Amino acid sequence: MVESVFERLPLGQMFMVGFDGCRLEEDHPLREVIERQRVGGVILFDRNVDGRRQNIRSPAQLKGLTASLHDLSPAPLLVAVDQEGGRVCRLKERDGFLPSCTAAELGRHEADPHGPVLAMARELREMGINLNLAPVVDLDIYPENPIIGRHGRSFGADPDLVVAQARAFIQAHHRAGIACALKHFPGHGSSRGDTHLGFVDVTDTWQEKELEPFARLIDHGLADCVMTAHVVNRQLDPDGLPATLSPPVLTGLLRQRLGFDGVIISDDLQMGAISGQWSYREAVQRAVLAGVDLLIVGNNLIRQPDAVAEGILAIEELFDRGRLDVARISRSLERIEKLKKNIQERVHGGKTGNP
Repeated sequence: MVESVFERLPLGQMFMVGFDGCRLEEDHPLREVIERQRVGGVILFDRNVDGRRQNIRSPAQLKGLTASLHDLSPAPLLVAVDQEGGRVCRLKERDGFLPSCTAAELGRHEADPHGPVLAMARELREMGINLNLAPVVDLDIYPENPIIGRHGRSFGADPDLVVAQARAFIQAHHRAGIACALKHFPGHGSSRGDTHLGFVDVTDTWQEKELEPFARLIDHGLADCVMTAHVVNRQLDPDGLPATLSPPVLTGLLRQRLGFDGVIISDDLQMGAISGQWSYREAVQRAVLAGVDLLIVGNNLIRQPDAVAEGILAIEELFDRGRLDVARISRSLERIEKLKKNIQERVHGGKTGNP
């Protein structure tokens, strides 16, 4: 009985994975992940943490790679990058792509959905990418923040400014047929640490106004996805779980209080704030139980080529133990399918995504 349920549920759709290689060779292990495990998406990086090339060398090479990915997938595939601009930019000018500016630089000018961001979004579409893991809507509360403020990744400290700039950023992407992900929920701008490296607690620094950009952009219908933060915030979860693994933060706050019914996407589960405290199986299970729909496994910090297969087994174990029901997973799969359908409609001239 349980096995027949698993056969009907394409659990691989709940994963977005990174991989090595600038070409999809015939023996590339990603082929099986896409064809047989039916992974929901892939995330592309230009370079590894050690500086070596990972997926992106040039515009011509990238177009060939993404064409191969799309052709190989039996279902529409999410092909994602972090193309915020400035420091966090996978399509770099030195590799032949358009120049970009940071969110902080954009924040010093009037928001313009027809400006440089539209050119960037159109380049993403031309390259075969359909999901930009941006914009950052964290408030620049602590300018020396080692992962947000110091790198100019926030539009600014004023929620009105952040909402205006994020709206223009998202509208430009929607015009180009690209979906966006708001990040990092429920707010990373006040942190004093870097969740790539390990445990980060914002309990004493986080402010309620950090929710405003998320809430207002959700209300405006501009939230395709919301990406979770790995920060601990005991103001929101007294148990001290990182937001990615926290039912009170994701289900209680984001789903119920803010009314978000789109795709909740995790930040990379291999980051130190998660992998340093939980095994991969535990992280997958806790994230799903918290309310995550789409789980990122970047394979940039750590190599884990069997991440999708192991992740599927972890979710199946929740079924076996009676901790998860079919309806819950079906809702996640429906949200992911709807996101992909919305992207296709925008690409083919349907919805503009404008409010």
